[in-house]
Amino acid sequence: MPIQDADLKDLEKKGYRFVGSHGHAAVKICHWTKKSLTDEGVCYKEKFYGIQSHRCLQMSPSIPFCHHKCLFCWRDVSITSTQWQGLYDEPKEIIDDGIKAQRSLLVGYFGNEKANQRKVQQAQHPNNAAISLAGEPLLYPPIEDLLEEFRRRKFTTFLVTNGLTPEKLENLSVEPTQLYISLDAPTQKVYKNLCQPQIEDGWEKLNQSLDILSTFDCRTVIRMTCVKDYNMLNPQDYADIINRSNPDFVEVKAYMYVGSSRERLKLDNMPSYPQMQIFAQSIADLCDKKIIDESRASRVLLLQ
Repeated sequence: MPIQDADLKDLEKKGYRFVGSHGHAAVKICHWTKKSLTDEGVCYKEKFYGIQSHRCLQMSPSIPFCHHKCLFCWRDVSITSTQWQGLYDEPKEIIDDGIKAQRSLLVGYFGNEKANQRKVQQAQHPNNAAISLAGEPLLYPPIEDLLEEFRRRKFTTFLVTNGLTPEKLENLSVEPTQLYISLDAPTQKVYKNLCQPQIEDGWEKLNQSLDILSTFDCRTVIRMTCVKDYNMLNPQDYADIINRSNPDFVEVKAYMYVGSSRERLKLDNMPSYPQMQIFAQSIADLCDKKIIDESRASRVLLLQ
């Protein structure tokens, strides 16, 4: 098993539910799924792209595997490996078990007087997969089969990658509904300091992936996690990369002081919303884009 029993139990205490047989895939109920079920708000992805927060399955097929140990990551990166280790579960098993686990985690909402029972019933049948919970999904060997199985079940899929496997990205025969590449630094120096790449040529590989982003037929997004005093600088460099990559959208989102990131960063590293507005606007101006939407609760702005 890729994750030791003690680490697995710690993640389960934090709300993760591991699915399958080999300890590499998991689901976790998103904060905004819970909010939506009680009609207290929705995820910015619903506001921006029209998915339904209460029917979203937040999952990952590769919890312990990632090329980065980012300072802003909300989980304990000490368990992270850069290469796939051991056997893996098939997509059908992961999805079947993931839906069952999600239903189990949501069972309390049937007795919650504040819950919208129509939404609770709909939530038993998720129709969007946010493949972004933790880890690097492109390291899961049959990632294309996973995307195809979700498609067969009429799910939309939002796949987030750190861009460090450009060869796999370039040869992806099954595309998600929406492909994200994380761009968390304007320069190699900032990248190495903040993202802590665990492989050689991480910055070069990221840029290779960004260079092929415009070749995809699906909707494409560059996602930026902004950490005050670390990467909220050099807007021209960000703009140059965005212009070269030509994504459909850019999400400029604040780092949130949660989880294990609190052991590496400070509360002051979480930018305020006004600071986010100024920084996002500076990038937008330099790459001839506009801020077309925003979510103050999530401190994120959408550029197009």
